Amino acid sequence: MTPDFQPRYQGDRFPSVTWVGPFRFHGPVDAGGAAGGADPRRPVPTRSRRRRVRTRSAARWAARSARVRSGCPPPTAFTPVATRYLRLMARITELVRYPVKGCAGTSVSRAEMTPAGIAHDRTFMVVDSRGAFRSQRVDPRMALVRAGIDAEGTGVSLRLDGLDPFDLKVDPEGPRVDVVLHKKPFVGVDQGDEVAAWLSEALGSASRLVRVPRDHARETGGLTSGTSGFADSTAVLMTSLASLDLLNERITGAGGEAVPMNRFRPNVIVSGWSEPHTEDRVRAVRLGDAELGYAKVCIRCAVTTVDQDRGEKDGPEPLRSLAGYRRADSGGVAFGAKFAVTRPGTLSVGDEVDVTGWGGREEGLGERLAAALA
Repeated sequence: MTPDFQPRYQGDRFPSVTWVGPFRFHGPVDAGGAAGGADPRRPVPTRSRRRRVRTRSAARWAARSARVRSGCPPPTAFTPVATRYLRLMARITELVRYPVKGCAGTSVSRAEMTPAGIAHDRTFMVVDSRGAFRSQRVDPRMALVRAGIDAEGTGVSLRLDGLDPFDLKVDPEGPRVDVVLHKKPFVGVDQGDEVAAWLSEALGSASRLVRVPRDHARETGGLTSGTSGFADSTAVLMTSLASLDLLNERITGAGGEAVPMNRFRPNVIVSGWSEPHTEDRVRAVRLGDAELGYAKVCIRCAVTTVDQDRGEKDGPEPLRSLAGYRRADSGGVAFGAKFAVTRPGTLSVGDEVDVTGWGGREEGLGERLAAALA
């Protein structure tokens, strides 16, 4: 496999549009082939290639659709040389944790991946007077509550414009209370009246904050079982920029406004996959020192319609557009994939996304995606 286009060499860097094997990269690429700061999401060829790219586009999309329909791994998975190119492409572009379920997330450059997911992710949960979890589905204003947590998980900070900041000293041995998450019973450790009063004022209704207890034992299902804190189900949600690009093409093509990735509240965002929804077919992956196993696709809910910057519902997108090509056989629409942690470790933004196992798309999603790409 050799590049069908070789850019002019400039010192130890190539120009902004670079070909490595069959792949195009935005941004400079080291002479050795490593994408230094490259953004391979939506490459634009040089002027001299535009006519050639247009004439080949129909065949390229037809071949891509055939791969999607058959559930085959990308061609980069078949040869050692091609696999090296894929590893150069796919990298972690963002890591996000959500200390308080339903509240704003915090991007981090480095994180510890525990058996329950990124450290301190969804360790806390807001519940109502009956112990039922609060969600942006009903309380979109939760998106405006900014929650921070220290490295040891002993202190939580809560911020909301218009209210005095609140700093909580975590009580891991406080009173235990029964809580309900998606109709399933769990136990939470209540964090006291003061933070309850702050949250009640912030959200406009009676609320309390609970923490995952030390002896929390939860088994999550899917193709790979695991555990998690107060996440909806499996510990880690992975999305890709290529998937968002395709979705936004369809939204804007129908006259709507593109949506940002934070609508989907992922933990790991991947750049560099040339094919949208590649995350559907990843069965085992190494991120830094950590390893993950695929559990299932992520069925999306009305939280994706909440503008995370304004804390308000913002129309039918992206669910309306997703319904056109990402409807699962079991019901609902899918975006992103959920993973269980098979080996804890440390991961960082910029780490390679080393896929060690591939599979086919489930829930009828392969055929629908192929039709959308045809």
